[in-house]
Amino acid sequence: MTVDSNFHCHPTVCAVGDDYHIMLPVKTAMLVWVQIGDECFYDESNGILRSNVDIHRIIVPARALNTARGYTLIYRKIINRTPYFPKSEDEVAIAYPFKPLEKTEGINIYHVSDAHGMIDAPASAAGFFGDDLDLFLLNGDIANFSGSIDDLSTAYKIASAVTGGSIPCVFSRGNHDLRGPSAENLAEFTPNCNGKSYYTFKIGCIWGILVDCGEDKADDCIAYGHTICCEDFRTREEAFIRSVIAHADEEYNAPGVKYRLIVSHVPFTYNKDVSDELGEAPFMIEIERYTRWAKILKENIRPNLMLSGHLHINVVSMPGSPYDCKGQPCPVVIGATPDTENNTFIGAAVTLHESTARVVFNDESGVVSHDEIIPLAGR
Repeated sequence: MTVDSNFHCHPTVCAVGDDYHIMLPVKTAMLVWVQIGDECFYDESNGILRSNVDIHRIIVPARALNTARGYTLIYRKIINRTPYFPKSEDEVAIAYPFKPLEKTEGINIYHVSDAHGMIDAPASAAGFFGDDLDLFLLNGDIANFSGSIDDLSTAYKIASAVTGGSIPCVFSRGNHDLRGPSAENLAEFTPNCNGKSYYTFKIGCIWGILVDCGEDKADDCIAYGHTICCEDFRTREEAFIRSVIAHADEEYNAPGVKYRLIVSHVPFTYNKDVSDELGEAPFMIEIERYTRWAKILKENIRPNLMLSGHLHINVVSMPGSPYDCKGQPCPVVIGATPDTENNTFIGAAVTLHESTARVVFNDESGVVSHDEIIPLAGR
């Protein structure tokens, strides 16, 4: 399907809790809503349809979209939004099919992180499964920083090329996303749960928790110029993790949940013990906190698999590996090697089976550099 000329790309359908956030970057002022069956869902603010936005968000119940297996995106371009008798163009309706996750075996997931502004190479790598893709993960640092609308739309442009607006996605924030003039407004432009960048999600038989580590160095690092307060942010997030555990029967122990995933841009169980121009080992932060997170996740949620990026490598880290410095709660797939100078990218294709996962690392040309079957934790 061709992208409408008024859009930057097809919509991206992102899972948040029991809902989908349908994200749509647009080129001009317009009113946008989605129809599923006989019901309409609007991008609105307390009853006012929004038009003065660059990226629209329409929240729909996952169950409704899964059942309908399709949605109609409807918009009206604004001519003049005056206080009285505002004018807009006629409605335009675009029907999108949707492929809900209905499998319980052989689930194909593709993981992209650290694209750092590249679009074509990560999208090509993510074509590994072709039409058999079931879930697409965008796991942080997709743009190099949060600047213009072009930067903020990078993840959606990759998702558009890979999913065509018809396959569920999960979006996670990375540490580079906290940088730039639009970083403070990121929650407006990305999927989130009531403004929070950490949340749980359900997609078919998959339950996941999105862990956001924020920046990768201490708040007082000179690189941030006094603009970061991630330590307090992580304190609130830890309370959130404990609240998820307290409601286990509504979350990872809910009926129908078969697989439990952790999605975290930063593989927080690894100690990046290196020095750079900013000081001695500036990445060695929150050792006690991250060790505690790994412990409570392992003992309570018992995740099967964790998916991460950040390190710009493609590695499968089993518990006890050299990349396990804090007690991994499960195997960790660190799955993204970008080369922005040469516009090449290696991502991670993961297929979930009953008690194992097949992990393949492939590049934009389809060349496979690694293919391994690993056991899932908790099986």
